[in-house]
Amino acid sequence: MALHGPSFDGDWYTQITDAARHTTWLNAPTEAWTTYGVLVFGVLLAAAWWGARTTGGRSLTAALCAPVTTAAALALSAAIKLVVAEPRPCRAFPHAFLVEPCPGAGDYSFPSNHATLAGAVAVGVLLVSWRLGVLAGIAALAMGASRVYVGAHYPHDVLAGLALGAIVAWAGYVLLRRLLSPLIPVLIRTRLSPLLARRRTALRAPDPRGHPVRKP
Repeated sequence: MALHGPSFDGDWYTQITDAARHTTWLNAPTEAWTTYGVLVFGVLLAAAWWGARTTGGRSLTAALCAPVTTAAALALSAAIKLVVAEPRPCRAFPHAFLVEPCPGAGDYSFPSNHATLAGAVAVGVLLVSWRLGVLAGIAALAMGASRVYVGAHYPHDVLAGLALGAIVAWAGYVLLRRLLSPLIPVLIRTRLSPLLARRRTALRAPDPRGHPVRKP
């Protein structure tokens, strides 16, 4: 069931890769971002979880759901790739300018795994914190754009990946929150407590000099 990418937005792809040919100053930073930017999304997930330890409640539930829904989105993306079997655009347009090497013939294009991960993390983090979510959303758009710029994907691959990741992250949260919410108070009373709740210091009675003493 191969998808014929050039009939959708092949012209956009060639225009973007041709622009990359003439903006060589941007090629190295974009290649670095498209390769190592996935680590930023891991940091965003960790930051969302760390902050949710303080706020608790719905934010903590969303923070625990986010890695699970991201993994589910990536698994679904990989399955869709095998079913759709869209060849990479660098094979349909062999003379296009490529910033990174063309993947192997069995490495399909639709949807973009990078964009799927980015979309899932952006929505997952947004459910925890709107500030971090805005940052994650900007990073997701930058990741999607970079995948076309380096020549790895058509624009529709990226848009589909972002949408897939976002939908799976939202739907997964809706499905999992009822399961996780009752478990969190139970887990907080176990040795997992440091992972789920920030330890708060409490005040004892003042010392003889009148200064409050914090409990350890």
